[in-house]
Amino acid sequence: LKISKKIMAEASSLVGKLETEVEIKASAKKFHHMFTERPHHVSKATPDKIHGCELHEGDWGKVGSIVIWKYVHDGKLTVGKNKIEAVDPEKNLITFKVLEGDLMNEYKSFAFTLQVTPKQGESGSIAHWHLEYEKISEEVAHPETLLQFCVEVSKEIDEHLLAEEEEVKTPETPSLVGKLETDVEIKASADKFHHMFAGKPHHVSKASPGNIQSCDLHEGDWGTVGSIVFWNYVHDGEAKVAKERIEAVEPEKNLITFRVIEGDLMKEYKSFLITIQVTPKHGGPGSIVHWHLEYEKISDEVAHPETLLQFCVEVSQEIDEHLLSEEEEVKTTETLETEVEIKASAEKFHHMFAGKPHHVSKASPGNIQGCDLHEGDWGQVGSIVFWNYVHDREAKVAKE
Repeated sequence: LKISKKIMAEASSLVGKLETEVEIKASAKKFHHMFTERPHHVSKATPDKIHGCELHEGDWGKVGSIVIWKYVHDGKLTVGKNKIEAVDPEKNLITFKVLEGDLMNEYKSFAFTLQVTPKQGESGSIAHWHLEYEKISEEVAHPETLLQFCVEVSKEIDEHLLAEEEEVKTPETPSLVGKLETDVEIKASADKFHHMFAGKPHHVSKASPGNIQSCDLHEGDWGTVGSIVFWNYVHDGEAKVAKERIEAVEPEKNLITFRVIEGDLMKEYKSFLITIQVTPKHGGPGSIVHWHLEYEKISDEVAHPETLLQFCVEVSQEIDEHLLSEEEEVKTTETLETEVEIKASAEKFHHMFAGKPHHVSKASPGNIQGCDLHEGDWGQVGSIVFWNYVHDREAKVAKE
C-alpha cells in the first residue's frame, strides 16, 4: 500500500484543501460502487470506524440525495449529514458535501471527493481523496487526522472487497454454501414491520395474499426462540410449505432469524436460514429492511435462491403497503365519549348489558325493541347479539 499526501493551505487562510492517494488491489469500479450504491455496507468492511450509513432523502448514488454517516473519529462517535453533490460513473467519482453534524462545529463548509482510477497496465487502482473546507477560525486545525481516517477506511474496504471476490471465485469444486442479501426501503416503522414477523406472522397473509397463504404456530409462542411455525406460500408459481424454527429474536435490533427444518426448500438445500433486520432511517420516517439468506445446497445443480430473495422483496413491499393502510384507517377513526351519573350500583348496571341485555327493552322500550343471542353465551367474548332499536325515529338493527 502506497500513500501520498499533499496539503494546500496558506497559513493565514481559513480555506484549505487536503489530498491523498491510496493504492488498492480492488477494481476502481467496485471501490466506487461501495460509496455510490452500497455505502450502507461500508460498516461491514470497517465496523470499528464506520457504524452506519442511512439514506435520508432520494436514492443511493444520486445527485441531491442525502445520507447520514455514523463514524468514530479521534475516539469519538461522530455523525455527518451529507448531500451528494456530484457523481461521475465514468470517472468513478463521487462528492459529498457536509450539511450538518460534528464537522460543522469547526468548519463553515466541508466537501469530500473520492475518485478511483484503474492502474495502467496492471491490476489494482488508486483511490484519490480530496478534502476541501473552510474553517470557522484560525484555532481550528487542518483535518489531517480525518484524511488519515479516509486512508484507513480505504484499506479496510479494499480488504473487504478482496475477501468478497475470493468467496465469489469458483474453485475446482464449487462451494455449496452461499449467502444472499438485499435491502428494501419501506415507509412503515421498523418496530411495526418487525412485529409482523415476530408478533403476528399469521397476519402476513392478509398483507401479501398472493405470496403467503398462511402461517400457523406448531409449537411454543409467537416470536419466541425455539418456537416452530409452518408457512404456506407460493413461490415460482407453485404452492409450497416450510416448517421453521425461530433461531434468534432481538427486539432492540428488530431482528428475527428463522431456520427451515422441513418443507420444499429442504429438497434442494441441506440448511437454510432467513434473517430479517429492520433499521429506522436516521432523522426521517421510514426504515430499511435487510434480508439475509444463508444456505447450503445439496448439489451444484441447485440454483442460488435469487428468486426467493426477490420474493422476500415483494412480500416486504406488500407488508409495507398493508401497514400504511392500517395507519390510515386509524387516522380516520374517531372516538366519542360521555359520562352519565346514575343511582344504581355499577355491578347491577353492568350486568344489564353483560348478563341480561335481552331485558334492556323492558327498561327502555321506546329505544330498544329487543336483543337476541345469535351465537355463544350472554356476556362472553366472541358471542354475537342482535339489537332492534329506534334511533332518529327510525327502526334500526345492529349485529354485534
